[in-house]
Amino acid sequence: MRPRQGRHYSPLHSILARSILSGTDVLNSHKLSQIMNREGCALNQNSNKSLLLINEKRNNKQLHHDMHTGHWWWSTQGAVDKNAGPGRTILPIILSSDKTQVTVFRNKSAYPIYMTLGNIPKELRRKPSRRAYILLGYLPTTRLEHIKSDASRRRCLATCFIPACPGTTGIVMASGDGVERLTHPIFAVYIGDYPEQILVTCGITGFCPRCTISRQRVGENTDLHPLRDLQTILNALQSIDNGASAFVKSCKDAGIKPVFEPFWANLPYSNVFMSITPDLLHQLYQGVLKHLKLWIIEVYGAHEIDARCRRLPPNHNIRIFMKGIATLSHVSGQEHDQMSHFLLGLIADMPLPNGMSNVRLLRCLRALLDFLFLSQYPVHSTSTLSLMTSALDRFHANKQIFVDLGIRSNFHIPKIHFMNHYIETIKLFGTLDNFNTEYTERLHIDLAKSAYRSTNRKDEYPQMTAWLERKEKIMRHEAHIAWLLASKPPLLRMHWIPPGLNTSRMLKMAKHPSAKLVKVSDAVEKYGATFFADALSRFIVELESPNLFGRRLDDAVDSHFLGVSSVAAYHQPSRLDRKGNIVPGRFDTALVRINNSQGFENITQDLRVGQVRMVFMLSETDMRRLFHKVPVQDQPHHLAYVDWFTPFGSKDPNHGLYKISFCNVQGGRLSSVVDIRRLIRSVHLFPKFGRVAERAWTSSTVLESCTTFFVNTDSDRHMYRLFS
Repeated sequence: MRPRQGRHYSPLHSILARSILSGTDVLNSHKLSQIMNREGCALNQNSNKSLLLINEKRNNKQLHHDMHTGHWWWSTQGAVDKNAGPGRTILPIILSSDKTQVTVFRNKSAYPIYMTLGNIPKELRRKPSRRAYILLGYLPTTRLEHIKSDASRRRCLATCFIPACPGTTGIVMASGDGVERLTHPIFAVYIGDYPEQILVTCGITGFCPRCTISRQRVGENTDLHPLRDLQTILNALQSIDNGASAFVKSCKDAGIKPVFEPFWANLPYSNVFMSITPDLLHQLYQGVLKHLKLWIIEVYGAHEIDARCRRLPPNHNIRIFMKGIATLSHVSGQEHDQMSHFLLGLIADMPLPNGMSNVRLLRCLRALLDFLFLSQYPVHSTSTLSLMTSALDRFHANKQIFVDLGIRSNFHIPKIHFMNHYIETIKLFGTLDNFNTEYTERLHIDLAKSAYRSTNRKDEYPQMTAWLERKEKIMRHEAHIAWLLASKPPLLRMHWIPPGLNTSRMLKMAKHPSAKLVKVSDAVEKYGATFFADALSRFIVELESPNLFGRRLDDAVDSHFLGVSSVAAYHQPSRLDRKGNIVPGRFDTALVRINNSQGFENITQDLRVGQVRMVFMLSETDMRRLFHKVPVQDQPHHLAYVDWFTPFGSKDPNHGLYKISFCNVQGGRLSSVVDIRRLIRSVHLFPKFGRVAERAWTSSTVLESCTTFFVNTDSDRHMYRLFS
């Protein structure tokens, strides 16, 4: 069946996020069309094998990114084509729910449930401002004394999903471009934290919501267990006709709670246990990483860990916890994310207090960080999935160190076990940024908290839905007026490009320098640019005569007349503020390209770490005089004075960090002037603290006081990708 081109729908003006308590069908064609019309981005997927993007390969490596590159999409498409006929478009339904507080001092909460479609590209779904998610309804939060089991409340979702039965026969719907298609809405993914996963699957706390692993083996190793058998569980749910006792016993034998008619029981082409996806926020950041952080603090002591936190050098990617991390309470996922960027550097050279080797502890933390960063890749290949498998194996191979130290007696933690399901989920549904609870957590502000604040706090749900309805109408009308004012422009057909791992960076300098007149003597004394004149002369000679080397180059530099008395600097050294307090100077470290190639075939040979002492610019008069022999395209505009560190050596086999130190020469440090375009990016360094951190060091002085450092390859995702 080919899409019919003749009929077009006008924009839908009515949206009502109804409370499930009202018993109204809210999952209908209007709801689904609403999502498709918002961005006009529903994909026209059919059974044409030439559109099978799962076969997209680069260098003979299968790629996974958006949801349609997963095996689930195409196996379900094949089943629909076989049962209902070819030429049909499936609409994978993605649901998410989470209970949230809507007041600060009162015990008022809301339980919103959100919905989106897998046809929408993840670049739109992960931006709440693009409104790819809609509010499906509010689950009841009232305490009901006659209902003892919280899981029983999940039966309310069955009211929502009665209209989802067209997943079998299909329903004609229109997308954002007005074209009608025969579609099959199919429940595909449920996004939620561990308590939500247990409630949705009617599972038992402490067990895995996906597979059949026993409670005593959870978190032990990477052995995969089969998914829960859906047919067995459906048979147990149907035993309600045999009486309450038989029903409870059948459900207990099947490993679920006795819930009457869960919403997923009669949904076509759906398996709720397969639909449970990883949750980076709660499983890794608020789960495994949180546990590991607490265990490390217990091993080394809060006093020393906090002392090292306060002495990390500043970097725009690193948050300095000046009060330490051991005494923090109610730590958020964002804060755990910030800790993950420096946790390894705190213990890289720190021996265990009882004389045991710290090798296994370092390898365990290194493996977890590898798994954490790899799992956030926007695109995966067979190679990166193999790296994830290797990292998970290394984590389990070394975690026994915490048992030997007396910190743990076992690892029966469901969040540790669920890491085993990450790779298979990526193969089924695409990369993990397709389903992240961070997106829906942000929706709580607009669709729950703000809506509640607009009410009079009495009988709030009708008022909240009315407020949301009016707000949606205003936004739609605003978009319609903007479209009319733009003379009704047609929809733009943009060529879609798969996501990649390489990021493009553009250098952008401030329009005006911080100090317009800095004498050369001040550059030496205040900025620490000890060999400023000699380094600038060498830079000019090398630029004018690139064929000079060795002694001939040294002679040319010695005989070169510089004639520069002052420069304009783009940052200030140590100074006093208006209150008379000392503001220390900040001289960050950066990765500098040391050859003339544009790419990086070998990171450790093409790049080198340098401390940027000064970013400056010569006057126009000096530029014309000093660079008149240099072609215009090669003339620099902004320059940087850099103190060099030693070249990269080999990675440490345990913590995987590079050790470097300052290059010292007679009279100071080895330095150069470089074109600022050679600065690739900033880099964060960990001081080599030793057994005990030097208490005289501070965050602002540690780069000057310490001599040996470790390169922080975990400061952000781009840095990790660069050195992985």
